[in-house]
Amino acid sequence: MTNIKIYLTLLAVLAFHAESRAQQPKAGATPKLVVSIAVDQLRTDYMEAFAPLYGEGGLKRLLGQGAVLANAAYPFAPVDRASAIAAIATGTTPYYNSIVGGRWLNRETLRPVGCVDDQRYQGMLTSETASPAGLATSSLADELKVATGGKGLVYAIAPFRDAAVLAAGHAADAALWIDDIYGQWCSSTYYLQTMPQWLSSFNATNAPGERIGRIAWEPLTEQTGTFNHYLQTTIDGKPFSHKFKGSQRFAEYKRSALVNTDVTDMAMRCVTNTGMGRDKVTDLLALTYYAGRFGQQSMTDCQMELQDTYVRLDLELDRLLTYIERNIGLDDVFVVLTSTGYSDVEPADYERFRIPTGTFNLSRTASLLNMYLGAIWGQDMYVETIYGNQIFLNHKLLETKKISIGEATGRAQELVAMMDGVRNVYTSLQLLTSQSAQTEKTRNAFNPQHCGDIIVETAPGWRVLNEDTHESHIPDASYTQFPIIFFGAGVSPALAPASTAANPVGIERIAPTIARAIRIRAPNACTAQPIF
Repeated sequence: MTNIKIYLTLLAVLAFHAESRAQQPKAGATPKLVVSIAVDQLRTDYMEAFAPLYGEGGLKRLLGQGAVLANAAYPFAPVDRASAIAAIATGTTPYYNSIVGGRWLNRETLRPVGCVDDQRYQGMLTSETASPAGLATSSLADELKVATGGKGLVYAIAPFRDAAVLAAGHAADAALWIDDIYGQWCSSTYYLQTMPQWLSSFNATNAPGERIGRIAWEPLTEQTGTFNHYLQTTIDGKPFSHKFKGSQRFAEYKRSALVNTDVTDMAMRCVTNTGMGRDKVTDLLALTYYAGRFGQQSMTDCQMELQDTYVRLDLELDRLLTYIERNIGLDDVFVVLTSTGYSDVEPADYERFRIPTGTFNLSRTASLLNMYLGAIWGQDMYVETIYGNQIFLNHKLLETKKISIGEATGRAQELVAMMDGVRNVYTSLQLLTSQSAQTEKTRNAFNPQHCGDIIVETAPGWRVLNEDTHESHIPDASYTQFPIIFFGAGVSPALAPASTAANPVGIERIAPTIARAIRIRAPNACTAQPIF
């Protein structure tokens, strides 16, 4: 009898635990596909201004059904497309991932090089060489490959070479971009040895090179061509119309709203033909869209084009989300959308309107610095070269003269700091050995392999001029508001934490958030916490 009681008691206990387990929510499966979308130069003010022209399935759907962080920021400055894409992919800053910009100075040759240039790997359907060798840390794509033993598929698709390669990382199946000369979707032998048949077929019928002579960029609808929703005014004259001709036609096309259709078409073709999102192993699709000004014009000269760009971007996001929903299911897809977080600096005639401005001549500064250091240590070429807003000292000469880098940069800093138009001067040793709130953004943008010994920060509105190369630019340190949006598997609007202009969410937190969602390790230089 005792044994029977024990037996019945045991059955009751097991039944209770079984019922308890059945009532508990099941642990969510990892998403089958992550879609990471970076929109080059997306801005919140433009996105909001053109909202009356959007449909229901693109930006409105993401904003209404996604977890939206309204204010995001990059923890370094300056920012450009390459450094932004690298930061999103690696979850860290140029100080660690080494991508300080789209171009930097090669200290051995003293010539500018592209951030993904690599003569060891020839282009496929392009004359451009490319590899991610300049990316010094692992990326989210790399960690996905490691975690899945190479089974997780990774493709990066962008109009631009640097965006595609940096988003793809070191271990991707392919990085695909549009060639500037032939208008074909192309890649590098770093990723591919032969072009897949599906990609060759797509190029034969759908590449920009096959259509460029038959297309023109005109307003998508009558509203986008006749009424400016940003300025709330009706335009005078005919709506815009742009055709793409000449040797720069594909470079111009890639900076128009039409290129976003190509990105969506290629993304859908890639998912269809590679089987992304079809098994239990998580795959990653990294996309770059374009939302900048057309032809590097001022906002005044391309207001209607910019409006049409946002309307077409909304349409392409609608197409992409609809395709994903129908073919994979949103419950199995984790979508992240953000911006590269900067705007190309517009040409501005400050002098005409009596706005404080000036020109900081870096070439003359280098000459004065040579004279100043020569008066101290004997005449010689102490400045090896200049680039951007940076001064590179001659390390071999300093070593021969037994002058420390610290002493030389300190002397140089003293001289440059007294010049008109200079607000801050940083030395390489200062950025390497000290951290403070004042220098944080500049330090995060610095990398000793690719940056100079002296970094000059000019006053707002001042132009930096290099007389030797006739290059000039106005640095822009203003804040551009842009969002981070999470959408799809496991995401609800209630998950979004508060973000304000005074306390924006750092872009470096995207990678660890995705890594947590798909249960892999964050990139190896990422120390930021997941957003949720």
